[in-house]
Amino acid sequence: MPRVLLVPPDTRPPTLELPVQLGRMTGAEMLTPPAGALPDFFTPGDTGALRSWLLENAAGADALVLCLETLCLGGMIPARRVSDALEVALGRLETLRELKRLNPALHIYAFGVVVRVAHDNDPHEEKPYYGEWGPELRAYSAAFDRHARHGAAEKSALDAARAALPADILADWLGTRERNRALHLAALDLLKGGILTHLSVTLDDTSEYGLAAFDRRLLEARADELGVWAHFDTYPGADEVPCALLTRALRHHLPPARAWVTYSGTLGAGAGLIYEDRPAGELIKAHLRGAGCTLARQFGEADFILAVNTPGRRQGNVQPDLATVDTPDRHLPAFADDLRDLLSRGLAVSLADIAYPNGAERRLWQLIQDLPLAQLAGYSAWNTAGNTLGSAVAFGALAPLVTDRAAQQQALLARLMDDALYQAFTRPEVRSALENPSPFDLGEQRGAAEAKLREVITPRIQSLWDRHFAASGLHLSIGAAHLAWPRLFTGVFPLTVTATRPPARPVP
Repeated sequence: MPRVLLVPPDTRPPTLELPVQLGRMTGAEMLTPPAGALPDFFTPGDTGALRSWLLENAAGADALVLCLETLCLGGMIPARRVSDALEVALGRLETLRELKRLNPALHIYAFGVVVRVAHDNDPHEEKPYYGEWGPELRAYSAAFDRHARHGAAEKSALDAARAALPADILADWLGTRERNRALHLAALDLLKGGILTHLSVTLDDTSEYGLAAFDRRLLEARADELGVWAHFDTYPGADEVPCALLTRALRHHLPPARAWVTYSGTLGAGAGLIYEDRPAGELIKAHLRGAGCTLARQFGEADFILAVNTPGRRQGNVQPDLATVDTPDRHLPAFADDLRDLLSRGLAVSLADIAYPNGAERRLWQLIQDLPLAQLAGYSAWNTAGNTLGSAVAFGALAPLVTDRAAQQQALLARLMDDALYQAFTRPEVRSALENPSPFDLGEQRGAAEAKLREVITPRIQSLWDRHFAASGLHLSIGAAHLAWPRLFTGVFPLTVTATRPPARPVP
């Protein structure tokens, strides 16, 4: 039984609980740091306590899946906000050399996240001034990258974007990016030196033009120089990477898992995405590689089926979107029929719903209610297309390794419940019951929001279980739902699925 240390980017269920569940369903022993060592929203974790925990547990571990920002800057969100010097961050990075000295056989799977250029004016996940200057910083980001790519023709636009920002704010924002980029470049050197087994540096909420794309090109150029592409990935993603690297760790001695990809629409591979810089088909290839998987060239050689609900042409934010998502370029009833056929043949099917970001497509959810959902190898429909795809790939690639059916059903139920019941249906209802809530901080309305959440979601979870899982011979315990942070974006839904004990035999 492999022992895996997991250092996540934060403590939300998809970044902490999901990879733990995926590991446990394969029989792996999953160890996570004490709560105080991990970040709480934008409050940094205790990097000293984290270092001590790693040094205490490294000797007995087979693999470490680790977020560089948590080790070096206190967490993925704190890394966008804290003022820690580069030298301090690099000193913390040296912990990985110490771990390798303590346990030369330890496989270290590390990942970092290029500082995003947020699409909204969030003053909590970003620098506090982003709430006021977000539009101008986004404009500068795009103008800088256009100038970097296209030269003098874009200089006037760059000058105008720079002039629209206070010099001190721009300098501080760019300084944070440069520090984090230097950290990622140093991690590439650790990869070259054999300290890391694999490194992924992903791009959160990226776009075709911007500073994230500029950083990616610098990382790619350095990877070229070092010749490390066999063990390095950079692509759009973030929160799902712990699941991807865990998949690599658990399948370390196995051939790459092969995925057969099927789409809901004729144009599926070319569908456009809101938070990524490439079409769906290219994003899928990147996420398969990130998890150590590959495309199956023939249906019969596939280890799992990745069934992807893509938009007709391009993702939309509001359901239904008849202009770009729900178009004649796809026929959802036929896609649901295909899923039924694949499941009836006993194949491992992992369903990724990326038609809309931030939750399941409500029409598809209704169409699949007559399917045996408990037979799915995996399900995902949360946040960005990359978040969804990375999670669904991990479910599918680990399906052949499942030894604990209750743990697999718990992980599957958690995603069906969160991505569909909460994100697509319950969250809008909770929002409408509040008084003009801020998307960034609920303030005094948090208590009312959580009370409404529990009122609505608890019977829905039970109904989902009764319809699809109750005949499985397993038992469900439902805890009190609440919010991960003081905002509606992420819920916490304590669930426990256990094997039903057979009745005790009478003593003769």
